Amino acid sequence: MPAHTGPAPLRPPGRDAPPPVRDAPPHEPDLRHHGDAEVRGADGGLTDLAVNVRTGTPPGWLKATIAASLDGLAAYPDGSAARRAVAARHGLPVERVLLTSGAAEAFVLIARALRARRPVVVHPQFTEPEAALRDAGYDVGRVLLDAHDGFRLDPAAVPEDADLVVVGNPTNPTSVLHPAGVLASLARPGRTLVVDEAFMDAVPGEREALAGRTDLPGLVVLRSLTKTWGLAGLRIGYVLAAPDIVAALERAQPLWPVSSPALAAAEACCTPRALAEAAAAAGEIALDRAHLLARLGEFGQIRAAGPAEGPFVLIRLPDADAVRAALRARGFAVRRGDTFPGLGPGWLRLAVRDRATTDRFAAALGEVLR
Repeated sequence: MPAHTGPAPLRPPGRDAPPPVRDAPPHEPDLRHHGDAEVRGADGGLTDLAVNVRTGTPPGWLKATIAASLDGLAAYPDGSAARRAVAARHGLPVERVLLTSGAAEAFVLIARALRARRPVVVHPQFTEPEAALRDAGYDVGRVLLDAHDGFRLDPAAVPEDADLVVVGNPTNPTSVLHPAGVLASLARPGRTLVVDEAFMDAVPGEREALAGRTDLPGLVVLRSLTKTWGLAGLRIGYVLAAPDIVAALERAQPLWPVSSPALAAAEACCTPRALAEAAAAAGEIALDRAHLLARLGEFGQIRAAGPAEGPFVLIRLPDADAVRAALRARGFAVRRGDTFPGLGPGWLRLAVRDRATTDRFAAALGEVLR
């Protein structure tokens, strides 16, 4: 019989399911810890370097668009216009687009709607994919990338029999941008390849993106509009995949999963004006990131993973947890790294901010390290 290339209804893994790639360590990282926990409940105003949402967003024109949509709240949401806008933005038919309540919802839909016998997550990366798969009853294998290799992905490290593979690009928290060809080599009939491109619009030219590709079997690309546009509280993202996969994921969604204001935002963020603004912001982020890395380079005990390509950088330093607490006392929230599989207590993630903020942070960091 030919290999199955499309989705199937969820069948929880049975006793005969293959073992995971690597057994979970005795002390599991907290997969449900995220950057917002670093700033939640703060008494004073912390400078937020823990959450990877672009500062100064949403812009005024987007706020006005969202506000205008409130007049239609009495009607049930209709996502057809937003779906067409996303499809046109990537040169795809609408049947290959699914709008979601943030990209994070897509991980839950994948875990519930797509059958897998040996799911594998490439780490370190955003932890919600593995959490969602575990919640759905799966044993999840891990491919752990090595800091000594710059967290680069060797396709040979992914087991040949893995039929669901999840990888980020650029990857949170490492900020590594994997070559599109490397990721494309992981696609094959009978395998679902999920590429999380939540931060791809922060990469100048969106180079190495797979969004818009229709030639790779089983490819599922996830995108988020919450990072670049400051819509984390509104929750809007989307899935790009073959029509049968989109249909299976859509059947797992509740009715009207995306609100009317979020749909209005999605449509607005796909206009030529918005895309030009996002491209300009990506260029500015690259300059700000270079400044941050230069300032970090002043401290001999700090090593930055890289080359970094996302709107954040990952650093390694002695006593990172104590440094994080001392920075918080000085008004700066940074993201702990030990909740990411494959990292440990010596890692911190820093969001890229404007150069003035970086200089203030570098001064505080210098005080702590001295």
